[in-house]
Amino acid sequence: MKIICVGRNYIEHAKELNNSVPKEPVLFLKPETAIVPKKNPFFIPDFSEDVHYEAELVVKINKVGKNIQEKFAHKYYNQLTVGLDFTARDIQQKQKEKGLPWEIAKAFDGSAAIGKFMEISELDNPEDPTFSLLLNGKKVQSAKPSEMIFPIHKLIAEISKYFTLKIGDLIFTGTPKGVGKLTKNDQMHLYLEEKEVLQLNVK
Repeated sequence: MKIICVGRNYIEHAKELNNSVPKEPVLFLKPETAIVPKKNPFFIPDFSEDVHYEAELVVKINKVGKNIQEKFAHKYYNQLTVGLDFTARDIQQKQKEKGLPWEIAKAFDGSAAIGKFMEISELDNPEDPTFSLLLNGKKVQSAKPSEMIFPIHKLIAEISKYFTLKIGDLIFTGTPKGVGKLTKNDQMHLYLEEKEVLQLNVK
């Protein structure tokens, strides 16, 4: 199982980090060891002083595919959830300044939390479900797929050019505006539509 992540897929998020708006999807990978074990908290790593949360809609692949045409992409998934892509922003900035890869800032152990998956057929608005993150009871992020620069079917087609998609692979589809720094004892609640899919404490 692999995790394929999409960067800068919402215009306002690209702007809040002073990044240019991409003309094609920005892709990177996380290993399976990035997943926070079920019922575990998220531990802020000791090598970073500026870890940010990034809530994202997550797609689970249910069929092997390569070079998938966009018009057939809907056949390759039937479940969604909301996840958290944790970023060591200070480490990422140092790597970018040196022109080096930044996996150590994005793909470290415990850098991906995944909510409970829901069947698309269970959603009230399966074509465009809203997802959100509450941090300590305050809504800090909220978006829906129609706001993405590159929609889900486009992402599946583009990703499958480079990586064979296999059953169980996860696609983190990008985060909207509202990212921010985490501190110990923060509490995060992730929602897909009005249903809570993950509750996570920070240690």
